[in-house]
Amino acid sequence: MKFEINATDPQSNARAGCITTDHGKIETPIFMPVGTVGSVKGLHFRDVSDDAKAQIILSNTYHLYLRPGTDILRQAGGLHKFCGWDKPILTDSGGYQVFSLSENRKLTEEGAYFRSHIDGSKHIFTPEKVVDIQRIIGSDIMMAFDECPPGDCDFEYAKNSLDLTLNWLNRGLKHFDETEPLYGHSQTFFPIVQGAAHRDLRIKAAEYIAGLNREGNAIGGLAVGEPTEVMYEMVELVNSILPKDKPRYLMGVGTPANLLENISRGVDMFDCVMPTRNGRNGMLFTSEGQINMRNKKWESDFSPLDPNGTSFVDHRYTKAYVRHLFIAGEMLGSLIASLHNIAFYLWLVGEARKHIIAGDFAPWRDMMLKKVMVRL
Repeated sequence: MKFEINATDPQSNARAGCITTDHGKIETPIFMPVGTVGSVKGLHFRDVSDDAKAQIILSNTYHLYLRPGTDILRQAGGLHKFCGWDKPILTDSGGYQVFSLSENRKLTEEGAYFRSHIDGSKHIFTPEKVVDIQRIIGSDIMMAFDECPPGDCDFEYAKNSLDLTLNWLNRGLKHFDETEPLYGHSQTFFPIVQGAAHRDLRIKAAEYIAGLNREGNAIGGLAVGEPTEVMYEMVELVNSILPKDKPRYLMGVGTPANLLENISRGVDMFDCVMPTRNGRNGMLFTSEGQINMRNKKWESDFSPLDPNGTSFVDHRYTKAYVRHLFIAGEMLGSLIASLHNIAFYLWLVGEARKHIIAGDFAPWRDMMLKKVMVRL
C-alpha cells in the first residue's frame, strides 16, 4: 500500500491524499460503507459502487469468521471473489464485537474467549488467529486485534486495557510479518491507538504506534459514549503525534458534522453504520440538513430528495414518493434512503477533498457545519 498527500488546507490540519492498493486507488478523505458480513445491508454492490461512488468498503472479521466461516471464504478465494466486490476492502479485527459481548467473553493475556451471538458456541480470538482469519478473508487493509474500552472507563481500567492492546499488537504484527497473503495481492496492517479519554494513555499509545512506522494507523475507542468535545480533543492530540505521511483512520465515526470536524483535525478515513441504519428508519442526510421521511410535511413535496436540487440517487425519486414507500411499509423506501445516505456521505467527503485542494476548505466546512445537522 502507498499513500501520498496531494494538498493540505492552510487553515486547518485537513489534507487530501491518495491510497494505492492492489485493488485500486482510494482518494482521501474517504468514507467506507459498512459491509459487515460481506454486504452493505440491503444494497447491490453495483449501486454502492456506481451510484454512491464508493471506493472501499469495510467488513468485519468476527462476523465473517462465524459465518460463512473461514473454510468457505478460503474455498471462494477470499471475500472479494465471494461477494463480487473488486475494489479495496478493509476488515475490522472483531475486537469491538467481541468486547461488546461483555457477559459472554473472558479476556486473558492469551486472547479473548467468547461465545457466538448466533448459537452460543465457544471460540477464542488471539492476535495471531485474527491475522490468520484476515489473511483468509483477503482484505487489503487489516486491523490489529485490540480491546475497545468503554468511553467513560476510569484510568486504571484504561491503563490495563491499553497494556493488553499493545501486547496483542506486538504479537499480531510479528505474526503478520511472518506470514504471506494467500491470493496474490498485498495486504497491510494498521495498529490502533487506544487509551479511552485519558490524555496520558493516548499519548503513550500514539507515540508507541508512531514508532512502529507501519503503512497506516487507526484511532479506536472513540464515539463510544464520551462527550463529542472529548472525541475531538483526543483526535487532535493523537494526530499531533501520528506520522503525517501515513493515512489515519478514525474508527466508527460518525455524523456528517463529526466527519467535517475530524477531517479538519487530519483524519483521512471513516466508517459508520449511521447512513444505512438511519436510512432504514426513514432519516435522510442532505446538504441542507436531516429529513424524517415519515413526516406529513413531505406528503405532497415532489422535489428531489436533496433540497439543493440534487438527488444522490435516481432523480425520479421525490420526497413524496419516498414518504409514501415508508408509510406503506414498502422495502424500497429503506433501500432508496440507505443508498441516498451513503451517496451523501461520499459526496460530503468528496466535496471536502475538492475544497482542500482549492485552498478554501475552512470556510466551506464552517458553512456546511451550520447546515448538516439541522432538522428540516
